[in-house]
Amino acid sequence: MKKHDKLVSIDLNADVGEGLPNDEALMPYISSANICCGFHAGSRQIMQQTIGLCLQYYVSIGAHPGYPDRVNFGRKEQELSPAQIMDLIGEQLMLMQEDCKAVGAIMCHIKPHGALYNQSARNPQVAAAIAEALFCFNPQLVLFGLSGSCSIAEAQKRGLRTASEVFADRTYTLDGSLTPREIFGALIKDTEKAVEQVRKIIEIQQVQTLSGHWIPMVAETICLHGDGTHALSFARKIHQSITAGGIRIQSV
Repeated sequence: MKKHDKLVSIDLNADVGEGLPNDEALMPYISSANICCGFHAGSRQIMQQTIGLCLQYYVSIGAHPGYPDRVNFGRKEQELSPAQIMDLIGEQLMLMQEDCKAVGAIMCHIKPHGALYNQSARNPQVAAAIAEALFCFNPQLVLFGLSGSCSIAEAQKRGLRTASEVFADRTYTLDGSLTPREIFGALIKDTEKAVEQVRKIIEIQQVQTLSGHWIPMVAETICLHGDGTHALSFARKIHQSITAGGIRIQSV
């Protein structure tokens, strides 16, 4: 996609299966679901229930593997070797695949969670380990990664399909990374601001950073955090805004 080419469709995804009450309410507004594999939150039962919701609402199913750290919701960085990262990813993909097969569902993508996602975005070694784990497990799965990041680059080097992800409810820094959560202004809590950020990314393929500068931003999938306080409101309004602009919401 070239800069300023008009989008005809885009994926809208949400992180779900984490034991929060919004999951079913979000389903009518999204096209892809990143389902927690029970390590950073949720449970095997919740994972199975969420797969069922995806089938009911025709939502594409993806695995959302994270660090086994429930205390910090998988948002505290860990220093693992490439082999350990591959094992961590592989184990969670296997669990997701087992539960999908049990009900005749198909897993279509993977999106790392939390600290693992952020580390893979900036660290080529972490990104390469995740890409290798995915390639060994099923090279047909699509990797969702931060737009313009190491995660996307390393997966593409391995010959994997990727989806460049942007966020409706997070702000950005000048280098295109997400503003760390501990910094004031990292989270977008106003629905209209979230809608406007998505609209600008789609229309001009740029995003305004927290410092006020504009940077280029390729978007193939847009994320809504299912654990966000305003997740349902954001989903409704963003879905409405995108479709009103003549753009289809569909999985990658």
